[in-house]
Amino acid sequence: MADEKATIAPPSGRRPPFGVALIPLVAMALLLGVGYGVYKIKAQILLVTAATVTAFLGLALGFKWQDMERGIVESIRKALPAILIMLSVGLLIGAWMAGGTIPMVIYYGLKLISPRFFLATACLVSSVVAIACGTSWGTIGTVGVAFMGIAMGLGIPLGPAAGAVVAGAYFGDKMSPLSDIPNLATVISGSNLFDHIKHMVPSAGPAWLAGLVIYAAAGLKYGATATKSETLDLILSTLKANFRFTPLLLLPMAVIFYFAVAKKPTIPAMLLSSLAAAALAVFVQKVPLTVVATAMNTGLPPRTGVAAVDTLLSKGGMMSMMETQLIAFTAFSYGGIMQATGCLAVILDKVMRFTKHVWSLVLTTVGAAVLSALITGSSYLSMILPADLLAPAFKRKNLAAKNLSRIIEESGGIVVPLIPWSMAGVYITGTLGVSTFSYLPWAFMNYLSVGMLILFGFTGWTMAPKVREDETQAGS
Repeated sequence: MADEKATIAPPSGRRPPFGVALIPLVAMALLLGVGYGVYKIKAQILLVTAATVTAFLGLALGFKWQDMERGIVESIRKALPAILIMLSVGLLIGAWMAGGTIPMVIYYGLKLISPRFFLATACLVSSVVAIACGTSWGTIGTVGVAFMGIAMGLGIPLGPAAGAVVAGAYFGDKMSPLSDIPNLATVISGSNLFDHIKHMVPSAGPAWLAGLVIYAAAGLKYGATATKSETLDLILSTLKANFRFTPLLLLPMAVIFYFAVAKKPTIPAMLLSSLAAAALAVFVQKVPLTVVATAMNTGLPPRTGVAAVDTLLSKGGMMSMMETQLIAFTAFSYGGIMQATGCLAVILDKVMRFTKHVWSLVLTTVGAAVLSALITGSSYLSMILPADLLAPAFKRKNLAAKNLSRIIEESGGIVVPLIPWSMAGVYITGTLGVSTFSYLPWAFMNYLSVGMLILFGFTGWTMAPKVREDETQAGS
């Protein structure tokens, strides 16, 4: 916690007034809203421009470039584990494609899943996998990619399909004791892990169930307009002709699940799973080693002669994550300068004034988490910064720490994937091949749970009082 606080305290220069601190935020909103939303300019160019505006403002306030540069480096340093996971996921998807694991899932998914139940099934399965593995990114990068392939084969629109996968993956992630997000939320707020997870059920549960109902209703429409059987038959026959399907192809998945349940590191699990898939590609699918290496680097080359199938299988490879990582670097550069110049701290300090009542405290915490997510693009910082600032206010209101941990996770960590320039947003876009604005309306759980939090704030429902001095001992 001390290290995090140090990163938002300006090391030199003068503290910017509130109006001045808002300039970089307004600049970013205008650049992304008009440049990205209207003119479709690449987000990384706009983020570099926003960072440049913020840097010149910092120089005008008397900050040294070296201080702002250290802020950038520190911000990117915190993102490096996630960036390494991105590269590993690209490698993993390419290997799973070449080895036949994802083609087999697509094949049997097309045979077994009805278009009417596809969206609900995608959400449900993604939820279960994420709870078991404790990772939203791992779920999206594996079963999520397979579901997108199935959606293309069935003629399901990709925006709703991606939204169902994202909602399911993040619901499972935040309800899993194996995930880093709920563990971080409890550590920084001083709550108990299992109390925290149980406390999220009243907000996350109805939001998730509402999403399932909408997916089921939407499935009635999409099922009636699904791809004609001749196209499906062509895809199925082409997959069957080009891949040998055997239970051995489940081995790469088993490796991921074992490492997750055993709470072992994620990146070694992905590398070992990729090696297993590469071996299956060579020995089971009879794919030349050079082609396997290409698949792991730039994606599986066209190999079936059927355009629809080659499109399904062209995902993955480390190079597929390069643009995603460029956006991440530029977003974290902007966030790093915002912290180094004290602009972010000034804005959040101003937000702190609206905490006189329980309802205003809840709204303030939600607003601070969402604002931190918009500025930093980081699930971690969107929880850490509001928790640092607002934990004393929850104690003054005699509210249990699990209220704070629930709010920062559901309005910070779970909202981040809906932000196009966030680390999660660019990862999902790069992995599933669908823009954030296309899947955002369909990720119902991610924003309906925020609405539930606001409702609880105004009514007082489920706002647990503090019942013991130290909530951090058992189960944290």
